[in-house]
Amino acid sequence: MTQRTAGIHHITAFVPGPQETVDFYSGILGLRLVKKTINFDAPEVYHLYFGDEMGHPGTIITFFPWPGSRRGRIGGGQVGVTTYAIPPETLDFWEERLRRFKVSVEKRERFGETVLRFHDPSGLVLELVEREEGKNSAWSFGGIPADHAIKGFGGAVLYSLSPEKTARLLEQVFGMEKIGEDGSYVRYKTAGDLGNIIDINVKPVEPGNGGAGTVHHIAWRAKDDEEHAAWRNKLAGLGYQVTPIVDRQYFNAVYFREEGGILFEIATDPPGFARDEPVDKLGEKLMLPDWYEEQRKLIEANLEPIEVRILKEDQV
Repeated sequence: MTQRTAGIHHITAFVPGPQETVDFYSGILGLRLVKKTINFDAPEVYHLYFGDEMGHPGTIITFFPWPGSRRGRIGGGQVGVTTYAIPPETLDFWEERLRRFKVSVEKRERFGETVLRFHDPSGLVLELVEREEGKNSAWSFGGIPADHAIKGFGGAVLYSLSPEKTARLLEQVFGMEKIGEDGSYVRYKTAGDLGNIIDINVKPVEPGNGGAGTVHHIAWRAKDDEEHAAWRNKLAGLGYQVTPIVDRQYFNAVYFREEGGILFEIATDPPGFARDEPVDKLGEKLMLPDWYEEQRKLIEANLEPIEVRILKEDQV
């Protein structure tokens, strides 16, 4: 049986401001801050996770907010666009909402779908697209009712330095199905119903530079530890330089850079974000791995305080 990924597990990006990130992704987009922790490799920096009510795989966008960080440039070797799925008949609601919050929006067409494109405060490129598939979110915040809320990822647009090689990996290794071509892009579909539509540029894109406003990596789903280990063995056997399995507390991870220059991760669905917090308290406390717990006071003192808040535009 061919091994297939269900699609995107999470996407991780660099941004400069912790509070402006919370205000945008929770206050404007209505995503739940499901985990507030630190970059395990740089504990002076937050690692913030946003998703649906539980932070299910396929809904999670994560950030390393680094105040004063330099601006990056989106380009080849990166995820170029992060696409979110919204329920049918809600695009007008979202267009009006974004404009009310002074977010510039642009309507575009791709593969017969109308997408609403905009940028977050750091310059990260985002889209909203109506999709039937994928269950609705149960999370409601601010002025967004649950039946209009973002479901999770619709997918992503990959900017590859070597599109043919990236496409071959997605199709022949990850088991994605090629479902169409539309001018500058080729579209692939995974086995899942969220984070399942991946577009790749046909022609190579000029290399980007990492920094604020760019995606650091995209992670793909493995259903459990056994499948995760199988993915690592498979990739290593194909000659990819794959890291050892890394414990990220809420999932296990392996990383490798595919031939189009994009940093890929494969992450396990379990154990999830409720492993160390009650579901109704997710994201409220700074959660630290055991090896940093004795440094909690110092770590907290060095981090800018943040809060999830209803913005003035939603206060009536």
